[in-house]
Amino acid sequence: MKFPYEKICLNIEDTKELAIEFAKNISAGDLIVLNGNLGSGKTFFVKEVLFQFGINNVTSPSFAIVNEYGKDNKFYHFDFYRLKNKNELDDIGFQDYLNDFDSIFFIEWGELFSEALPKNFIEIRIENLGESKRKFGITKHG
Repeated sequence: MKFPYEKICLNIEDTKELAIEFAKNISAGDLIVLNGNLGSGKTFFVKEVLFQFGINNVTSPSFAIVNEYGKDNKFYHFDFYRLKNKNELDDIGFQDYLNDFDSIFFIEWGELFSEALPKNFIEIRIENLGESKRKFGITKHG
């Protein structure tokens, strides 16, 4: 997979295949930001990627703000949607999490507080094209 990358997934199976391919291209220290409207499939995509690492208990971090998964491979899954300001990121120790260079980070709604993101990250833009059809745009920043 070379970045930038774009694909239209016609159904859930196509999205799962994209998640499998994407999982092969990430490693410790990567930060992945997922942006898209409500219901576009951000959490579903994260769930399918983490399934490739043997993690099958992924849930939306909407209310918890951050979920942690894994032992050998550690993953942090953030959701910025319910945050009201950047100070709330400070309150949960967001910058401290980012110092865990052995982990992989997923951030839903990262565009809401883009100033808090490091320079280097992978952005996945998901556009809902109806039913289960989605357009994925994947770009590497930094």
